[in-house]
Amino acid sequence: MDLLNHSFPFSKTALNGKHALIFGASKGIGAATAKMMAMAGADVTLCARNSESLKRVKDEIETFATGRISFRNVDLEELSVIDEIIDEITTNLGPVHILVNNSGGPPGGPLLKNSVEDFDAPFTRHLHAAHKITQRLVPLMESEGFGRIIQIISTSVKEPIPNLGLSNTLRGAMASWSKSLSRELHPCITINNVLPGFTDTERLGSLAESINQKTGKSIDEIHDGWMGQVPIERLVDPLETASAITFLALPSSGAIRGVSLAVDGGRLRSI
Repeated sequence: MDLLNHSFPFSKTALNGKHALIFGASKGIGAATAKMMAMAGADVTLCARNSESLKRVKDEIETFATGRISFRNVDLEELSVIDEIIDEITTNLGPVHILVNNSGGPPGGPLLKNSVEDFDAPFTRHLHAAHKITQRLVPLMESEGFGRIIQIISTSVKEPIPNLGLSNTLRGAMASWSKSLSRELHPCITINNVLPGFTDTERLGSLAESINQKTGKSIDEIHDGWMGQVPIERLVDPLETASAITFLALPSSGAIRGVSLAVDGGRLRSI
């Protein structure tokens, strides 16, 4: 997709005056979302663990953005620093109107091969961190009269993916957490999930390698198995997923609440 030319799907002022806080923004779907929201006029704060990668994304976005672009180095497994980080961001960069909860998933493999301890880090950086960040930002969103909270999770919340047992479990918990919150939040705040399918990111390559190591299947065999499930017969472009995320962040999307939207090339068989 070409963001700078005719394929950009939104008005370039659609998110003017809105501040988007995007986690996992150093690469993949998170970086694509940051670019899309910046193109739509938002101020964007990128967060991830890798400062060097964040700076590269920031520098690229600043070549076309009209809003303020910032980044913060954040490790979501360090829950004890989240309050400090949120305080610093909201004090120095202003209220957050759009929160994108996104973090790298756990390694692949059969669920029964995982120890109880294997659940700790993934649940911390996904569910626990998202909950703590959301708790801090919701009162500020209420005071602003506008809030959009979007989780980037997985199609596995509807149909578990073979050899991704721990990830399937985690993503399902995130979806249930989000749906529960959709009944509690102030009317001015929406919360929704985007469910990526097989997307052209580094994460997919890492998953293939992990499955290869744990099951013995070749990388080609793993990829062929994935593509055999996808009617569009290709990987999804991260910017296609970012388009769905940005749509859910728009002021005009306020009636969409508590949904899990698949961007999967038709992989899901359920209605």
